[in-house]
Amino acid sequence: MKFVQKEFSCTFEERKSKFIAFLMPYSMFDVVMKKVKEEHPKARHYVYAYRYLNEFDQIVENSSDDGEPKGTSGKPSLAVMAGAEIINTAVIIVRYFGGIKLGTGGLVRAYGDSVNEVIKIALFKEYKKLEIKTLECEYSELSQLEYLLTQEDINIKSKDFSTKVSLKIELTNEEFEVLKTKLLRSILVS
Repeated sequence: MKFVQKEFSCTFEERKSKFIAFLMPYSMFDVVMKKVKEEHPKARHYVYAYRYLNEFDQIVENSSDDGEPKGTSGKPSLAVMAGAEIINTAVIIVRYFGGIKLGTGGLVRAYGDSVNEVIKIALFKEYKKLEIKTLECEYSELSQLEYLLTQEDINIKSKDFSTKVSLKIELTNEEFEVLKTKLLRSILVS
C-alpha cells in the first residue's frame, strides 16, 4: 500500500470535456475541496473518492458522483485507487462539460483515465504501520543517538530534557528490532 504526502494535479480532455484531477493526502481533503470550488466556480461536477485506514487498521472508502449518472464517476475513481493500492489519499475530479455527452461507458473511462493520469505524475511513499517507542539516554549520548536515528531514517516525534533525555520515536516493529541491536547498552528502551 502507498500514499501521497502532498497535492498533485493533472488535466485530461475527452471529447471537449475537461477533467482536472487533484490527488492529495486524505487529511487535506476538505481544504482542497473548498479551494477547488473557489478556483473552479463554473465547473459542472466535483467528483471525489477517498480511501484511508481508521484506528482499527480497516480501510474506509467513500465516493460521490456529484450529479453525474449513478456509478459513472465516483465508483470508477475509487476502483482505480483501490487497484493501485493507494490509501490515506483522496482524489477530486473537476469536470467542465464540453457540450458532447459521453454516455455512461464514456464517463466511466474518462473519470478512470483522469485518476490514472494524476497517479502517473504523483510521488508515493510506501505505507508502514508505525509505533511510538521511547528511548532514554544521558545528554552526552544524545548527538550519537540522533545520528543513528537519522541514518536509520527514523522519525523523532519529540524530545524531553527533564532528567535524562527522552526521545519519542516512530518506527515499525522490524525497524525497532534492528535499532535495538545498534543502540548503546546505556540507552533505556520502552
